[in-house]
Amino acid sequence: MEPIIGLIHNQPIPPGQPNWESSADVMTQVEAIERALTGLGRQGRRIPFTRDLDRFVKAVRENRIGAAINLCETIDEDPQFAGHPAAVLELLGIPFSGSPSAAIASSTDKQLAKLILKGGGVQTPGSLYYNGSFDASPELLHFPVILKPQCQDASIGIDQESVIGSAAQLQARAEDFHRQFGPFLAEEFIDGREFNVSVVGNAELRVMPIAEIDFSGFPRELFNIVGYRAKWDEDSLEYRESKRIFPVLEASLQERLESTAKRCYRLFGLRDYGRVDVRVSGGGPIHVLEVNANPCLSPDAGFAAAARQAGMGYRDMVAQLLSLVEERGI
Repeated sequence: MEPIIGLIHNQPIPPGQPNWESSADVMTQVEAIERALTGLGRQGRRIPFTRDLDRFVKAVRENRIGAAINLCETIDEDPQFAGHPAAVLELLGIPFSGSPSAAIASSTDKQLAKLILKGGGVQTPGSLYYNGSFDASPELLHFPVILKPQCQDASIGIDQESVIGSAAQLQARAEDFHRQFGPFLAEEFIDGREFNVSVVGNAELRVMPIAEIDFSGFPRELFNIVGYRAKWDEDSLEYRESKRIFPVLEASLQERLESTAKRCYRLFGLRDYGRVDVRVSGGGPIHVLEVNANPCLSPDAGFAAAARQAGMGYRDMVAQLLSLVEERGI
């Protein structure tokens, strides 16, 4: 008998609260995967993960969960705990989709991720860390810079106002941004092409068709960034004009993007699937912006789009994820 699949998800906040749009997206993923499982003849059970561990463990046991798809992005909206649901599943001995807890935790923490990338010899934009004060002089940065909360996902805290033009402006903005979003990075802004490189596999890795963000519709006064409005505010110009395309790439650029993404995948210990976001300025080096363990699986998100571009329907994508879990011994 095939095991019952637990759809493990964080509990979204109610509509109207700050950043509720990104929080609610997890249920879009749950519903889409639920439909895919039904189409595959598999049983799925929704199980929310909160700080109430007793309730979670009880639900897992009562529903006889034999394997899980881990969709948790936070616990009670705290992204610092993004790796904890995977850790609990590891302790319970339940096979689950996606990266192990250590990989999720290290890739979610942007400051730690920077250190790992630099230690692994991977090019990434220069940055300073702020937690009440900067860890070095802002004068050392090349401006403009973009402010990024240390552990937030889904572009929370990132918008046009997050791009800072000078050291003086950075000093003036730092305390307020810290009060609102906690510790953050001031990262040098790379004005170039932005690519999303999705990777699947474990022993053998496969790079999916590479997506580029087309900013050609942005007016000149806007910085070319995929901020919160671009991801979640359907009425905004940024949402309408930050378009995902799949260009035919020059062979040398394609090879460099693929090798960089695979290197990052191995460096962070990602598993099953992941996405690496990069910027390239002219013919210069590839700068890694983010390494995403367990990227969003909504049907309209980047990973599913790359799968479609590769000729894989959503149900087939879910089936492949399940097969990777089964290889670990359901």
